[in-house]
Amino acid sequence: MIWRDNILVFGMNTPPKAQNYTAMQMNTTLDDLIESFSLFDGWEDRYRFLIDLGQRLPPMDEALKTAHNIVPGCTSRVWMVTATATGEDGQPCFRFIADSDAKIVKGLIYILMVAYQGQAIKDVASVDIRQAFDDLGLSGHLSPSRRNGFFAMVDRITGAAALA
Repeated sequence: MIWRDNILVFGMNTPPKAQNYTAMQMNTTLDDLIESFSLFDGWEDRYRFLIDLGQRLPPMDEALKTAHNIVPGCTSRVWMVTATATGEDGQPCFRFIADSDAKIVKGLIYILMVAYQGQAIKDVASVDIRQAFDDLGLSGHLSPSRRNGFFAMVDRITGAAALA
């Protein structure tokens, strides 16, 4: 597998150098997302925005959607593949690709990409995703099962980074 243009390509051997970005070749940050969410008056608009974010995910190769790559603890099916690449600074950085069969969950994956994609491996554990989850207002508006699924994805990410 390799990363090409920030997309994991199945079947290759080594990842190229990581780009210096926070999420998908954009300069989006968690603070940007928090600000964007705050611009909406009601949660119906925020849910639509979350679904729109999910449509921005890079496509995941169907060959990667295997039982091995399913994230346990998610009500919806979520597939995630993690990798380590070498950043421009020569340090290892975290990369992943994920997809879901649920539109809202795809939006949650996008939030996780903003938080973790391209982070230095040593910095992954220090991302305060729980605070961001609260600041986005998700803790009060997502069902307990969606919340559990979100943090199951976080556990997969932090666990993979800890093993890298």
